[in-house]
Amino acid sequence: MAREIGKLSAVAVRGKSAPGLYADGGGLYLQVTEAGAKTWIYRFMLKGRRRDMGLGALHTVSLAEAREEARRCRQLVREGVDPIDSRKEARLAARAATAKVMTFKQCAEAYLKAHEAGWQNAKHTAQWSSTLDRYAYPVMGELSVAAVDTGLVMKALEPIWSTKTETASRVRGRIEAILDWAIVRKYREGENPARWKGHLDHLLPARAKVQKAGHHAALPYDQMADFMKTLRAVDGTAARALEFAILTAARTGEVLGASWAEIDLEKRLWVIPPERMKAGREHRVPLSETALAVLKALNGREGPVFKGGKADKPLSNMALLMTLRRMKRTDLTAHGFRSTFRDWVAECTDFPHEVAEMALAHAVGDKVEAAYRRGDLFEKRRKLMDDWAGYCEMQPKDTVPNAGGV
Repeated sequence: MAREIGKLSAVAVRGKSAPGLYADGGGLYLQVTEAGAKTWIYRFMLKGRRRDMGLGALHTVSLAEAREEARRCRQLVREGVDPIDSRKEARLAARAATAKVMTFKQCAEAYLKAHEAGWQNAKHTAQWSSTLDRYAYPVMGELSVAAVDTGLVMKALEPIWSTKTETASRVRGRIEAILDWAIVRKYREGENPARWKGHLDHLLPARAKVQKAGHHAALPYDQMADFMKTLRAVDGTAARALEFAILTAARTGEVLGASWAEIDLEKRLWVIPPERMKAGREHRVPLSETALAVLKALNGREGPVFKGGKADKPLSNMALLMTLRRMKRTDLTAHGFRSTFRDWVAECTDFPHEVAEMALAHAVGDKVEAAYRRGDLFEKRRKLMDDWAGYCEMQPKDTVPNAGGV
């Protein structure tokens, strides 16, 4: 048996030049073609049928490698398995596995595409994309999503966990959502390495322990009248937009996105559609006479209420903040005036909590929401906004606690 296998030597293989088959034994042959090419052939019988299986060219597969491959094939034949069919199945499985390989970035893009239709606006999608692009993709973007582990997640989060805690927390949640999506789609298996509870909470300090009290800079309400007087002396659409935002206690995006189609000057009403609201519900804003005066002075009737430099385009998202900078009030943010309003309601009026929360378009209980839809709280909110506008006109020495009520 020893002579029947291993008949050829490396020197003999190199020296073969005449066309033909040269047996090494055990079904392995060196084939020399008419053109002088040398390849390996494994010949076997299975179920009464002879088959020849190519094992590769000599310049790629050495004699030792050909013998090892022939040995593996003989083992399959002994087990009743056709080595040619086995190789085909292995290649198909490899192609299928390759087709299923998705990078983390590819999964993230697929996740965004699948969910963006259900999100309120393009800004939400942009926020996801920008944070992933900045913090996640440099670490794991081009890696197979199946390879993302705790170490990679930590590499993305640790540098910003203490300095940009809110952003880091959002990045973690977004990574977790994408990996969950990949698990459901069978692109990865096992536990989610971005999960917080019972996993990352053992590796990272809680947000409350590292995050500084991060409230938007707000003006004390007893300084409101002086501030409004200064603001009204500032020219420009952006200044009027900030004034309107203060008088309506609305969010910056709601004000900058306002169109004349949403405004009813006769009814002193601004109706913000659901797609522009954070809670996804229509929000009716009663307009005080002062807020109405701001709108009337703009002399607009169609398109954006607060137009920017380009025709039919609203002001940019930075417009209100830049106005505050022009006023040398870098200690304030536009959003902070909502806190000023809320503090004033709590400290200086008798309006119920839910009325103030609805004025800010915050979520409230089901029973109160039902009452709101009937309109009674809307009228109370109209009285609240009238009182707020009046307070903004008063001098500090004139302010009196409990100035408003129901």
